[in-house]
Amino acid sequence: MPAYSLGLAWLVLGPLSLWVLVRGRHAARLGALLTVAALEAATVAANAPSPLEVVAHDMPHVPERVVCAERRPVPETAHLDDRHDGLTLSWAAAPGECATARVVVRPEGRKLRVWVREGPEKGERRREHNLGRGTALPAGEPRTLPVRVERGAASLLVPLGGSRYVPVDGRTGHRIPSVAARQAASSGAVP
Repeated sequence: MPAYSLGLAWLVLGPLSLWVLVRGRHAARLGALLTVAALEAATVAANAPSPLEVVAHDMPHVPERVVCAERRPVPETAHLDDRHDGLTLSWAAAPGECATARVVVRPEGRKLRVWVREGPEKGERRREHNLGRGTALPAGEPRTLPVRVERGAASLLVPLGGSRYVPVDGRTGHRIPSVAARQAASSGAVP
């Protein structure tokens, strides 16, 4: 409403003040000049930016939960530590790599069969013990272990009991090469 009133005042008083400035007496000219100055000051005041009211709230930081896709990574390398009480598995990291993976290890003689699975944990108990068509982890004691991602490679450490094992991919039965064997194969040398 004030803008409408100001515009109407300009329409009525503007031409009247201009006519008085050109044709009026000395005192009337002074009054017309003051009227135009008052209209201009009111216009500037009406268009001045009003101070914004800012309300600050302390919101707790809620990290974005990235849902990782279900996948069964194939370990590319396996490294038994010197005391044979830990097995480090590594594979190429995928975009949106899960922070944890479920691992099942099953010793068979000197072989240690390893299954790795990433993905959501809903309904996991029911499907872990399903052996049909290799769609889930085999029966056994699954462990949820943290996955570390560095320079495009994901890895995890599986604690073992200290026996000497040869790590084998649980799905295919093929041996998982050691880091040294993998580097030798990529450089063309025969291990």
